[in-house]
Amino acid sequence: MARSTTVPRPQPTHEGARDYDDYDYQDEQGEHWGGRLLVEVLEVAVLTLVIFLAVRLLVQNYQVDGPSMQPTLYTSEYILVNKVDYYVGAPQRGDVIVFHFPLDPSKDYVKRVIGLPGDTVTVDASGIVTVDGVRLDEPYVNDHDNPYRPQTWKLDANQYFVLGDNRGDSSDSRDWGPVPRFDIVGKADLVYWPLNDVHILHDWSGIYGRVHP
Repeated sequence: MARSTTVPRPQPTHEGARDYDDYDYQDEQGEHWGGRLLVEVLEVAVLTLVIFLAVRLLVQNYQVDGPSMQPTLYTSEYILVNKVDYYVGAPQRGDVIVFHFPLDPSKDYVKRVIGLPGDTVTVDASGIVTVDGVRLDEPYVNDHDNPYRPQTWKLDANQYFVLGDNRGDSSDSRDWGPVPRFDIVGKADLVYWPLNDVHILHDWSGIYGRVHP
């Protein structure tokens, strides 16, 4: 009768056993986790940049500097400027707008739109404004002093006539002429700082009701 023979299984050497026991699968998993973390960080960074650029295309904030728009706006107030309206439409009489100063585009100004393309605007020696022969009654004006000579402007296509509400202390279209459409950034809709003076800006569109559309 044949006898079965059991062949003993080779045992790892002591050094090999130690190497096997020391291998940590967490090391490999850690490498994968680090890669995933890097990808997630990059995704968040890209998403944040996209949101920032999208917001900048729609709205922008500005700080008021100077007395030319008092009492509507005061120095150091912060305003929120709506760009969307002018992507789909055009500035209207009475709008408070932010624009690049035509003589130095690196500077931004804030004024009120008085005349639209095609309008004839006259400012007399006493500061009274007429648009296409219609005299404006402007309750938002601080004073009607006119430090510039009386003059009449006929606005070309894509030109806007702007004035500060503080007429006696404002550098505006009476001084350097109309604002081209491409220099207009957007409509100032809201004062959001200081917090105790948060309010929506009135466009006073009714004041211009007697002027042709």
